Amino acid sequence: MTLRLPSPGGGVHPYTPRSEPVGFCAGGPPLVSRTVFSAAHVVADPYADTSPDAPAAVDWDATLAFRRHLWSHGLGVAEAMDTAQRGMGLDWAGAAELIRRSGAEAKAVGGRIACGVGTDQLAPGTHSLAEVRAAYEEQLALVEETGSQAILMASRALAAAATTPDDYLGVYGHLLRQAAEPVVLHWLGPMFDPALDGYWGSTDLDAATETFLQVISAHPDKVDGIKVSLLDARREIELRRRLPDGVRCYTGDDFNYPELIAGDEQGFSHALLGIFDPLGPSAAHAVRVLDTGDVKGFRELLDPTVELSRHLFQAPTRFYKTGVVLLAWLAGHQDHFTMVGGLQSARSLPHLAKAYELADGLGLFPDPAVAEARMASLLSVYGVDQ
Repeated sequence: MTLRLPSPGGGVHPYTPRSEPVGFCAGGPPLVSRTVFSAAHVVADPYADTSPDAPAAVDWDATLAFRRHLWSHGLGVAEAMDTAQRGMGLDWAGAAELIRRSGAEAKAVGGRIACGVGTDQLAPGTHSLAEVRAAYEEQLALVEETGSQAILMASRALAAAATTPDDYLGVYGHLLRQAAEPVVLHWLGPMFDPALDGYWGSTDLDAATETFLQVISAHPDKVDGIKVSLLDARREIELRRRLPDGVRCYTGDDFNYPELIAGDEQGFSHALLGIFDPLGPSAAHAVRVLDTGDVKGFRELLDPTVELSRHLFQAPTRFYKTGVVLLAWLAGHQDHFTMVGGLQSARSLPHLAKAYELADGLGLFPDPAVAEARMASLLSVYGVDQ
């Protein structure tokens, strides 16, 4: 059938869905040339009688099943991160339960997992640096108890409390000294969370970079790597070239990931990406091609996915999760298009239709007929008859 999809400028246009998926089977050899994490979304419980500002109601079975899907393709799972709506519908109580359940599931299936450590249990308002540090410590202890690797996320509370770069050096230095195992440091730019503007003590990214590097150079044995989400390929390349030996750069650049992962004669980035939630199987396949030394083949597989990623992550970037969950529903990983916090309403119908069209063109849906029928049902709800 031909779908009538809404156009960004108004009206509708015809689109004929593909009939066959590309299809990447689970299994295969481990990924060896790059360490690759997919930041994973959470599946809401559609039957919960809740409201946007109430605690998240999570469908735990479907949420954990999606993580098993990612592990089955050889990817690591970055848990309780921005993609899981951390701070945008998922509060600390929900995140803590997610970390416990996913940590246990990772042990059961032998999957790699790293979990976000933040300060979101603090109530809105101003907090002292000591309170921020204590909040970080509480979450770090929980993640370490589950046996998961820790990702020290950027903190809204720290951004509000810190007045100088030295405040960041003090808080992070304290946390790194007490961390049991090397952690990943996460620099999330303000395009993902406006409350993080000026992180590391300056709105000047060059000055902020110097503070960030100072934290790392003071504790290189406690830093497994850095996760950079600034959507600036040049800045990431310059930063990774200055990292101490043994400290990895995990790209979080959902605009430029193929070139950053492929790298150059001076190095490359590993990956910790939200876009690898919908691209998991194809991304794993591309990295296995890269493992053989075939950079050209890797780029030929991954470069065509960038248009979809840039569409999902277009401004306001923080609402990219809506497109990610839409694609999970269309791909059959969950039975509904409902999100915690009601965030399914955060993108327009033309935006969602374009996401479907691009994903279908890439062959991302295991059953294109199911995706087509589900997209038709969504269009019907919005009054676009087929």
